[in-house]
Amino acid sequence: MQFEIPEEERKKAKIPHDLFLVNLIGNHILIFVGTLGLASTWVWPMLAVPLISLSILGSIIVLSHKSKSNNASWFEMCHWQIAVKRSWFFIKMILTLTAIGLIGIYGYTNLGWMKEAVYALIGGVCLLPVMVTTLILILMESDALHSADQGKVPDNLLEKFPAPANVKVITEE
Repeated sequence: MQFEIPEEERKKAKIPHDLFLVNLIGNHILIFVGTLGLASTWVWPMLAVPLISLSILGSIIVLSHKSKSNNASWFEMCHWQIAVKRSWFFIKMILTLTAIGLIGIYGYTNLGWMKEAVYALIGGVCLLPVMVTTLILILMESDALHSADQGKVPDNLLEKFPAPANVKVITEE
């Protein structure tokens, strides 16, 4: 549904989507590719990617809770809720895949697994889903960023957080 929202509120509502996109594009793509070249000789810089990601996602979660209790507008708060829902999904995915990767490392070091099997496990089961999910979330967040700019709120969010009476509806798509 599209609402008549002042420009300043629309700009504030774009912040959570901008943060999430910085995490996805800047961190999970650019920094990951930048540190990938060092991985053959020095693997520790690659730990920057999940650490930066969890920091940004944690910030989104904290700021979304503040948007509920703070003096944020209804429209801004709704867009923080969109970003926090996706942040929690991404955190759960990263933690699950980290656990699978650690199982692979444990299998190699203590159970005698072949290193090729561990590479397949970590590369195919861990890295590939992260890359695909990252690309899908980039598309979803880009659409949410556009929706914030247009004054739109998804219908499923309107059921949970109904629009105040003083917010004028433009279209009910």
